[in-house]
Amino acid sequence: PVTDGSRELHSLCAQLEFLLQFDLKEKRSFFGQRKDYWDFLCQGLARCRQEHEGIQFVTSLDKLKTPVGRGRAFLRYCLVHRQLAESLQLCLLDSKSLCEWYYARSPFLSPQHRAEILGSLYELDCVTFHLAL
Repeated sequence: PVTDGSRELHSLCAQLEFLLQFDLKEKRSFFGQRKDYWDFLCQGLARCRQEHEGIQFVTSLDKLKTPVGRGRAFLRYCLVHRQLAESLQLCLLDSKSLCEWYYARSPFLSPQHRAEILGSLYELDCVTFHLAL
């Protein structure tokens, strides 16, 4: 199993975060706080499902104060529960929403790149992750 001490885990999470932040449009909340990929994921999953367990779990953690911290915790939760590919795929279904959140250079806006990314993420479902949540 992959644990918190694994260098590969840190590299994987950094690459995932890079993909999710690459060419992300700058958006602000009503109170001026900058939105991040966490907000994109919340919106995308809310549109597709009633409530995602990962979103509920992360929002229940009082120690997480920033969207980036919540996003990182969500990625780890999804890796442990083998839900990363499915959760991201649900967020990427709505092309109008993708265009609202990402500029044209985002790999998520290319059907070919999106399919390659999701295919790789689905392969992670057979990897066991034992991470502290």
